[in-house]
Amino acid sequence: MADHLVMLDNVSLAFGLDVLLDGIKLQVSVGERLCLIGRNGTGKSSLLKIIEGTQLPDRGSVWRKPTLRVARLSQELPLQESSTVYEFVAEGLAETGKLLSAYHALTHKLSTSCTSDDLIQLERLQQAIDGKDGWQFEQRMTTILMRLELDPDIKVASLSGGWQRRAALARALVTSPELLLLDEPTNHLDIEAIQWLEDQLMNEGIGLIFITHDRALLQRLATRIIELDRGQLTSWPGDYANFLRRKEELLQAEENQAALFDKKLALEEKWIRQGIKARRTRNEGRVRALEALRKERAARREVQGKTTFLLNEAKKSGKLVIDLDHVSHYFGDKCILRDFSLRVIRGDRIALIGPNGVGKSTFLNILLKNLEPSKGVVTHGTQLEIAYFDQLRAALDLEKTVLDNVAEGNDFIEIDGKKRHVISYLGDFLFTPERARTPVKALSGGESNRLLLARLFSRPSNLLVLDEPTNDLDIETLELLESLLMEYQGTILLVSHDRVFLDNVATSTLVLSGNGQITEYIGGYRESHQVIESSKPVLPETRKAEKPKAVSLLDKKPHSKELAAIQKIIEKQEARQAEIHDIMSSPDFYQKPSDEIARVIKELDGLTADIAEAYARWELLDH
Repeated sequence: MADHLVMLDNVSLAFGLDVLLDGIKLQVSVGERLCLIGRNGTGKSSLLKIIEGTQLPDRGSVWRKPTLRVARLSQELPLQESSTVYEFVAEGLAETGKLLSAYHALTHKLSTSCTSDDLIQLERLQQAIDGKDGWQFEQRMTTILMRLELDPDIKVASLSGGWQRRAALARALVTSPELLLLDEPTNHLDIEAIQWLEDQLMNEGIGLIFITHDRALLQRLATRIIELDRGQLTSWPGDYANFLRRKEELLQAEENQAALFDKKLALEEKWIRQGIKARRTRNEGRVRALEALRKERAARREVQGKTTFLLNEAKKSGKLVIDLDHVSHYFGDKCILRDFSLRVIRGDRIALIGPNGVGKSTFLNILLKNLEPSKGVVTHGTQLEIAYFDQLRAALDLEKTVLDNVAEGNDFIEIDGKKRHVISYLGDFLFTPERARTPVKALSGGESNRLLLARLFSRPSNLLVLDEPTNDLDIETLELLESLLMEYQGTILLVSHDRVFLDNVATSTLVLSGNGQITEYIGGYRESHQVIESSKPVLPETRKAEKPKAVSLLDKKPHSKELAAIQKIIEKQEARQAEIHDIMSSPDFYQKPSDEIARVIKELDGLTADIAEAYARWELLDH
């Protein structure tokens, strides 16, 4: 157990008749970075609480390494009315944090006034902090607050959702945990902060279990994927692409096995209906076997249905959707837009990206003519039907039921010219009839977002405005939303910090960099990021310090023999990759010493990169 941080054995948890965990097992080793995925409402957050120790399972045992330091970042934003950021972050350090908070406040006071009592108190605090070896935490707090660009003396309650999320993250990181539990850590963070978080977690070298819908974060961080599905926990070694392939194979095998089982059950049911012959003494064993088959079929937990929503598209708008002519906007002395012109044409899918607080939502409201700009003219085209997804969920009435928020008291709604019962329509968004009658205030974050989508897509539209639509969505629903938006014939304005989502949906990107500056790029996040990075000046010192680049396959000139050589290299690398996948899929792999596990994972990462580069060169030669 020396390399293990946590072990769960036969753990079960249920809320009423809803079984979330059904006898699961899990081992978490030193340095592992596990991504926990699964549908909204399957129990992922509850599992993190059990691992942390703040929730007890109904059955089973949970072992934690003695003196294990665990920190958890929950989905909920902090509710702090009076604490400063420094005080809030320091609370994660218990008694040492209280001393540091008092010391910080006192030194702040001494910068403007000083009394003898203050100096005496300062000396006492210094001695107490020395006694708890607390200065290392003070330095760590300062470093983390600086990297997250948090003002230590501002009130937490005055921060926006994104900045409160940063403060909560700082509080989790400052404790130097051996095991860090993150529940949707990228919600409310801008792209720059997400990339900093990735780098920080990669370099921390700590155990990590995280829930995320951010596929770029998942792909870079996870050393293993664990999936919670129908109460069972399954471990999938390798990256997200490998998980998708192996999961599809498993579901197909499960479907085939279920079909064989059902066929056998049908034959036995036909036999039992023969009556007296079937109930003869010598056939009692067969009757008991049939009863066992019936019980097994009744206990089978079916795969949860997939979301199957469709967009309710209105008639086409005019070719010109929105025209901005030399628009500027100010909040006091702060410039949000500076002399900006833009034409949005029907069919455009435009993404808005930039740091939190730079004015993306304000810009959206100017585009929609919900806000009058300080200067310039905003013109809308003809026949616009606008549907607006608000990240603050202001469109939802928390006291009303799911049904009433969508149908507003009606039993039927019209989708693409056809009437549908609202219960049936909400079923496409995975709301059961019972859940559809639940007040919105009782929904989870993911359910609230699905309800917003259900409400949004029930309205005819030819201009979709989506402000952070991906928060709290599970990956499967997110990917379905992507495919739906790519087929949408209308126009889309999109604000998101999900890099993969932006790459898959956007046809152009507006980057808001502050001080009213907006730059337009063709394509999604990747294309805009590449242009921005390539345009940055290279300092002379950096050029001198650069080492000679290793010769890459992509740097070689193509000739006929190289193609055959690369094919052999790829075959050899893929064979070794398959061997490693087999090794990692063994149940006892993660019981091995941590340095051996790290060596295997490192070899797999290197092979994956080498294979990708070899394929890129092969494609170049083959054209």
